Amino acid sequence: MELLELVKRHAPITGEQLAEYLGVSRPTLRSDLSLLVMLGLLDAKPKVGYFLGNSYRANSEPVQQFNSMKVREVQGVPVNVPDSLSVHDAVITLFTENADTLLVVNEQKRFVGIVTPKDLLKITLGNAGAAAIPVSMVMTRYPNIVTLMPDDSVMEAIRKMSLHQVDCLPVIVPREEQPTDPEVTGWVSKSSIIRLMADITMSRELGEPEL
Repeated sequence: MELLELVKRHAPITGEQLAEYLGVSRPTLRSDLSLLVMLGLLDAKPKVGYFLGNSYRANSEPVQQFNSMKVREVQGVPVNVPDSLSVHDAVITLFTENADTLLVVNEQKRFVGIVTPKDLLKITLGNAGAAAIPVSMVMTRYPNIVTLMPDDSVMEAIRKMSLHQVDCLPVIVPREEQPTDPEVTGWVSKSSIIRLMADITMSRELGEPEL
């Protein structure tokens, strides 16, 4: 992970300095830094900055567990929408499903893209007729999307989220007869990783068998 490598080389380093190195804004990194701190990969001290956490230095605890745990064990049920769905209905779906991202499928139920709130906001601002536009016109198309495979490790999911600064990763299974037309089987989000970390920590504190 680029963030971890920067901290390793320059610790202690502030969030502002990290953002400057990466060429992004400080708020953009906030969720990534919070996630890495929760995983024990980073530690932070007020007015000092970030430095490597105990889990990174020991290469143990959540790191080892997330290296051995597969995405298929933790992936959630995706919120799929058809590529013909209107922008208006996509906005409603985001709210009713409490989703950060919608996975778009075609008539054959194959994965073709993703739609985020930012995509929908861009198309609707100042465009009164945008509500009727199909999501296929505003989505980010596969294969220009960072994805996961079911047998990837959870640590790989964390690495990709941090590297590409995304909140959700679709889990896909390419078909042998048509590798560019994959099936989508689930998704992994930052919130699901944080919940998983909380469950592992609670199980350890209670002395229960770990997940």
